[in-house]
Amino acid sequence: RPYSRITRRLEEDVLRLCEVLPIRHVADYFGLDWKTVKRIHKEHLREEWGPVDPGGVEVIAMDEFAIQKGHRYATVIANPYTKRVLWVGRGRGREDIRPFFELLGSEGRRKLKAVVMDMSPAYEEEVKYQCPMAEIVYDLFHVVAKYAREVIDRVRVDEANRLRGDKPARKVIKGAKWLLLRNRKNVSREDRVKLDELLRANRKLATVYILREDLKHLWEYVCPGAAKRFWLQWYSRAIRSRIEPLKKFARNLKARIEGVLAHCRWPLHTGLLEGMNNKIKVIKRMAYGFHDDEYFFLRIRAAFPGNGR
Repeated sequence: RPYSRITRRLEEDVLRLCEVLPIRHVADYFGLDWKTVKRIHKEHLREEWGPVDPGGVEVIAMDEFAIQKGHRYATVIANPYTKRVLWVGRGRGREDIRPFFELLGSEGRRKLKAVVMDMSPAYEEEVKYQCPMAEIVYDLFHVVAKYAREVIDRVRVDEANRLRGDKPARKVIKGAKWLLLRNRKNVSREDRVKLDELLRANRKLATVYILREDLKHLWEYVCPGAAKRFWLQWYSRAIRSRIEPLKKFARNLKARIEGVLAHCRWPLHTGLLEGMNNKIKVIKRMAYGFHDDEYFFLRIRAAFPGNGR
């Protein structure tokens, strides 16, 4: 290239290795400074991916991922149909995701029909403000994870505290955290026996555990009317349980149930983004962390170019 001290063929070899090795290893292999290798790769990614073009998108999925220690997060937005990352930005607040909607423009915001997300108030408020006509779809994984934290684990702790005088029983309940939170199909046969014995011995834990499994069925419905009837039955059972954490969760979910029922019209989920998050962790580990957000986010976009559908 003009004014470059490195030939194009060497650049091409550097870029090939950057796809599979950390920058420092590539630099050591070619006897180059790691900053030179990073510059070569970053310039290539800029040329390849350039400015974000989210035009023509009607459905998006958004989720957060940890970017650094200390509860520092970034947001990734993708097309769930093409599996293409549209945009990545630091932060998870309203003002942090606003640049994406500015990129969409007024015409793109009007075309947006559905947004699948977790139950983040910041995401929801910004989507409603920017795209009032778009439907919000809550993801099964995040709702069930929230139930596990706020209901099952809270009841487990309360029951362990109640059984302070019965040390053997208290020890069993205290040590059953991951047994209760784990998806039942992922529990081994031996652990399933322990789980069943625990649920038979404790009525409250059995109640919240069974209602969690039943709540998952809500995402299997394709008819909104049938889904709403199922929800009303589930809500009635939760309120009648007289278990305070469960009642509180049910009331909070009732206020946002339209986002759950929207799954009937838009059978989407953020499972795609959870898979992306795992790959992002690999990219981050390969680089031993990133100090350059632009470079990191370009690498993420390059890792998920989409399938062209």
